This record gives sequence, structure tokens and C-alpha cells, in this order.
Amino acid sequence: MKKLVVFYSLEGNTKYIAQAVAEAIEADLLELKPVKEISKKGLFRYLHGGKQAMRKEQPPLLSLDKDPQAYDLIIIGTPVWAWTYSAPLHTFLSQNRLEHKKIALFCCHGGDQGKTCKDMENILIGNEILGSCDFLNPLHKNAEQNKNKACKWAQDLIKQL
Repeated sequence: MKKLVVFYSLEGNTKYIAQAVAEAIEADLLELKPVKEISKKGLFRYLHGGKQAMRKEQPPLLSLDKDPQAYDLIIIGTPVWAWTYSAPLHTFLSQNRLEHKKIALFCCHGGDQGKTCKDMENILIGNEILGSCDFLNPLHKNAEQNKNKACKWAQDLIKQL
């Protein structure tokens, strides 16, 4: 079974979890990178990112180095922006119509996760959603504990296949 972890990360939290998941189940990694990244500093990132997410904007992404269609299991991770998934992930999901895949979802957040995973499920109709998991500030609140949680979650996903 070919496994892929697809993720977008602005501040490194989602990347941290994505790497832990990929390592735990020997999956490939696909990091989504916008052509023009929003600023990582100041309050502007929250306003700009939140606006993009609420408007379901689709910022252009750099070319993908892996074809998600070639994978059986796809684990998708995103930071929470305005209580939903990030705009770069919206671009990915809109441009890569995933169907008949086994999919798991995770999100990283600093407060309320909102409807992030449910919103992703709604755009991924036609796939088998295996489960979801969320992580509160994984780099700043018990990093090792969050890494272990991510690894166990990923390994449990594989066991149910």
C-alpha cells in the first residue's frame, strides 16, 4: 500500500506532526508551498490567512513533486485558519480531485479547531475517511507528547486497514 502525507504548514506545527506521521508509517511527504507565502510575523498573518480561508481563496501553489493519485492512503494535515482548513490546502483539494482513496485528516491549532476536519470531509466526498485527529500547539505544548500521539494515531490507522 502506497502512503502519502500531504500538508501545509506556515509556522512549523503542521510540518512537525506530518513528519512524525510519515516516519511512523513509512509514508512519503508532500509539502504544499504557495507561490507567494503570507507573512509569518505579526498579526497580519492571522488576518490575511483567515480572510483567505473564509473566502475559500485558492492561492497558486508551486509544482507538486508527487502525484497524489498514485497513492492508496492519503493523510492530509493543515493548520486551522478561521476555524477551517488553510487556503493552500483548499487549492490542493480543488485541483486534485481525490476519489476512492482511503483518507485520514489532522489539524494543528492554537485555540479552537472549529469545523476544520468536518469541512475537509465535506470536500472529500467519494473517499473513505478513516479518521481525524487534532493537535494543540504541537511545537509549544508538550512537543514530544504530541509527536507520540501522532505516531500512535498513524499506526492505529494502518492497523485498521
